[in-house]
Amino acid sequence: MTVDRGQFADAVTPWEDEDWRAAALGWSERELGRHGLEETGPREVRVRPWSILVRFRIGAGEREAVWFKASAPDAAFEAALGGALADWVPEHVVTPLAVDAARGWSLLPDGGPLFRNVLDAGGAGPESWAQALGQYARMQRALTPYADRLTALGVPGGRTGQLPGIFDGLVEGNATLDPDARRALREQRPRLLDWCAELDAYGIPDSLDHCDLHDAQLLAPAAGRFTFFDWGDANVAHPFASLLVPARAVRERHGPEHVHGLRDAYLEPWTDLGHSLPELRRAASLAARLAALGRAVSWFRLFPGTPTTGCAEASALWVNELFTDSLVL
Repeated sequence: MTVDRGQFADAVTPWEDEDWRAAALGWSERELGRHGLEETGPREVRVRPWSILVRFRIGAGEREAVWFKASAPDAAFEAALGGALADWVPEHVVTPLAVDAARGWSLLPDGGPLFRNVLDAGGAGPESWAQALGQYARMQRALTPYADRLTALGVPGGRTGQLPGIFDGLVEGNATLDPDARRALREQRPRLLDWCAELDAYGIPDSLDHCDLHDAQLLAPAAGRFTFFDWGDANVAHPFASLLVPARAVRERHGPEHVHGLRDAYLEPWTDLGHSLPELRRAASLAARLAALGRAVSWFRLFPGTPTTGCAEASALWVNELFTDSLVL
């Protein structure tokens, strides 16, 4: 068994606890057996401040693997969420082999190649991003009736009406902000209230926001088909907030000229709500800007005891970006 800690040697996680480790591995072994799966090689462990992954080989091929995942307590909802999504929108997600919602544990099959790897190999481009975002938007449309049930599963709230309170907590509770920075952010608060009121007036229903939908959070199991995973940063929010991260990813990899096409491909499944395309584009711009608050919050979903100085700095950066034009689509 090999253990990869990346750049996080100071992370405090349950992996160091022998009893926890024995329980987690024992649960995984029992669930593998229940599915008739046998290990065929060494285990690979990936320890991070926000999750623990164990890769179990179950065959000779690179894709023949099963993954155990334990999320940090503030992201432990991910296990129950993964099980629920497999029931509600199975065509869009990876269906877990097993879930222990109480402990925040999941056992997941390999879902196919990462979209990032397909992009790196030259097998896809911005048009594939547009396909993926259209499928993601259709998934969100299907999930709008489940918004309250998502909240009941423990998925954090980031609805438009909650954002001013979230902003206040981020500003007042971040020790990396000096008094002048905190005062400057407070002075900008009326702009935040105006944006929230304008976005809310469109009446677009809340849904699940992945909150970190970059190219390594998508799988490409077949040509033209995508599935979405890794929900530890998710919240229940305005659905268009999900555009922030992929729009940045497309801008950086393919160029800014592709961002508007990506946005419109995402918006197409929402055109039956009675809004004009210019209205949907305006709502998308507002939601993508406000999505900075979801990104700021997610930086603190770590195992207890892990140092958070770097996370606090990153969170403060996102709060400050809220009032720049870099987030406008």
